[in-house]
Amino acid sequence: MHSVQDWAEVHRLRHREQLSKSAIARRLGMTRNTVARMLARSEPPRYVRAPKGSTLDPHREEIAAMLDEDPKVPATVVLEHLRRFGYAGGITILKEHLARIRPQFLAAKSYQRTTYLPGELAHADWWEPGLHVPVGKGATRKLYALVTTLPHSAAHAAVFTHSKTLADIRPAFVGCLRRLGGVPEAVVVDNDSSIVATGKGRTARLHDEIAALFGHLGAKLIVLEPGRPESKGQVERTNGYLETSFLPLRSFTCLSDVQDQHDSWATGIAYGRYHRRVGARVGDAWAVERGFLRALPDPLPETDAHLEVRVSKDGFVRVGSADYSVPPGLSGRRVQVRLSPEAVVVSLDGTELARHRRSFVPADVVLQPAHARALRLAREARGRLERGDVTLPEPDLSRYDRLVGAVATAPRIDPAGENGSGGLSGTGLGAGGLR
Repeated sequence: MHSVQDWAEVHRLRHREQLSKSAIARRLGMTRNTVARMLARSEPPRYVRAPKGSTLDPHREEIAAMLDEDPKVPATVVLEHLRRFGYAGGITILKEHLARIRPQFLAAKSYQRTTYLPGELAHADWWEPGLHVPVGKGATRKLYALVTTLPHSAAHAAVFTHSKTLADIRPAFVGCLRRLGGVPEAVVVDNDSSIVATGKGRTARLHDEIAALFGHLGAKLIVLEPGRPESKGQVERTNGYLETSFLPLRSFTCLSDVQDQHDSWATGIAYGRYHRRVGARVGDAWAVERGFLRALPDPLPETDAHLEVRVSKDGFVRVGSADYSVPPGLSGRRVQVRLSPEAVVVSLDGTELARHRRSFVPADVVLQPAHARALRLAREARGRLERGDVTLPEPDLSRYDRLVGAVATAPRIDPAGENGSGGLSGTGLGAGGLR
């Protein structure tokens, strides 16, 4: 290898003294090709140590696989997994390597895939229209809807409720899937408290009732990490579409009216539109995708909520924000309640006591006529007892004697008595009978 001095002299002879390459070669004892190579270098040669290679080199593929699965995985977790593959290096070089390559994996994850296989996935999310609808007796309640979409066809379904609890979301899920015509392989949802009992994202533990429901449906539930709404972008766009295309210039009389109007609008308008990403009418794409959805189980899984409550002193059970009547005489007893969006059923040890239509009126009192009559009679009887305004017949105690055969023939009196004793005949108390 020629030195920096050789390079400098070659360039000086060429550019300052204007010597030819052959002349420079003869003067410096070099070959003409060496002179040509040195003149072609704009910078002087310098010593560069040959790279030894990094201890991470054999593990680059494992690192890339981990980042592909989770671009934000900490270096300590990566190191723990690499130890299993025989990595003997330290964490500093690993952190430097992750700092160089992590951005490209984060950027790749920031783009949501826009093509899906039919029946592969559904997106679900709560929608809050910001409206209140009448619920009776002059009261109104806030409106919510569980919206579920099929990204392949852009078909959607919505089930409307007055709250976002565990008792609401289970029948809403089944209602959406029934309207969509089947069950996809997986459903993507937010880290919502009506779904998740503890944890977040990958560490989320579902409510037992939700886990059981999706076990019956045969679908996987994917809970997103917090702050990842783009991962269910189809349902986010559908919610926006509902706000701009379904709500304007509409009025509603009750919850069922909202549901009926939406279902008619969805099949008549929303499914009839041309969707640019899908490249077809939504209804046509949905007709194809339905063939890839898994059939709903028959019978459908139960979605009613089961509660246990105590009967109040005046003969009511409180469920939600309303009181429902039960027959009198159960004060203080614990009874079982089955709650659905339509009905409240009260039972005791498997025997049905009362069945009411569910009320969404705040502080409502739901009273069956039979319970009202029995309650009124019980109160009247209690009032008479307290006032002493009660006439009790004199009891006939002789009936108890007849029951036990204790009634005997009346004794016959013999004035003289046998043998002149003057005793009682028929009593067994003759002379000497008394002592």
